[in-house]
Amino acid sequence: MQQTSLSFLRITEIFYSLQGESNTVGLPTVFVRLTGCPLRCGYCDTAYAFSGGEKKSLSDIITQVDSYQAKYITVTGGEPLAQPACLLLMSQLLDKDYIVSLETSGALDISGVDNRVVKVMDLKTPSSGELNKNRYENIQFLEAKDQLKFVIGTEEDYNWAKSMLLQYDLIQRCQVLFSPVMGQMSPTFLAEKILQDKLLVRFQIQLHKYLWDDAQGK
Repeated sequence: MQQTSLSFLRITEIFYSLQGESNTVGLPTVFVRLTGCPLRCGYCDTAYAFSGGEKKSLSDIITQVDSYQAKYITVTGGEPLAQPACLLLMSQLLDKDYIVSLETSGALDISGVDNRVVKVMDLKTPSSGELNKNRYENIQFLEAKDQLKFVIGTEEDYNWAKSMLLQYDLIQRCQVLFSPVMGQMSPTFLAEKILQDKLLVRFQIQLHKYLWDDAQGK
């Protein structure tokens, strides 16, 4: 049987750790980190995934995932959707009864993502330097189980994110996460702003950075 480009993905790493973000924070999770990203956010903590990596077949990836005997799988990057075979990988994992989440920048089309996947999508804030890469038409494909994340680095970011909540009626569409940029935005300041403005959003910090002081959470 001839193997095509959809049979392989370039992988930076596969590892087992606690989920550091999203609404499954703290749960043991297998992370499949794909290589490559078209964005260059100023606060990016996974620049090592921009290039390199190892070409792996989907069957080899799934075999490695299976070895951890976990329930939750997060497909992340880089930007996973930059590799088309990512869609097939997620569907195959779902068919094996894993709970699969996708961490995506929001710059690429999410309409083809299997509806069973929990999408965790960014809207890039002004301080990211990639505000013009936001693909706002993706919002229509988010559902109640999905999560929309704003990474907040400045008060301008916070005010912009708050305006997006109103403009797109986001609270009624999906779960919304506000996360401070570590070392740039005070978590306490952000938490107090959310309470002051009575926003129905989930405040989150990156748990793995507090536990292990790294980007990978292992």
